[in-house]
Amino acid sequence: MKPVVSAFNAWSCIVVSVAAIIILSIIGGLFKAEHHTMVGSTEDPPNGKAVAGSVFAAVVVYAVFLVFCGLQALLHVRQSKKGAISLN
Repeated sequence: MKPVVSAFNAWSCIVVSVAAIIILSIIGGLFKAEHHTMVGSTEDPPNGKAVAGSVFAAVVVYAVFLVFCGLQALLHVRQSKKGAISLN
């Protein structure tokens, strides 16, 4: 099977996805706990748990990106170990 994206794009996607999962998980946790820094003023959303659900949905999307890009990176590693020549 051939990779769909380049090795650079696959590894970049992995880094961005991991960072996004960590950051969004923290933000979602704060909204779920209705921490005063997230829902403490009158301009903030009144229902922190609903916002947390949306943020955690974004975490799932980034997890799917992580799996896809991880598989693409694995294909590149396997391809380079077989001695394939790439014209980049």
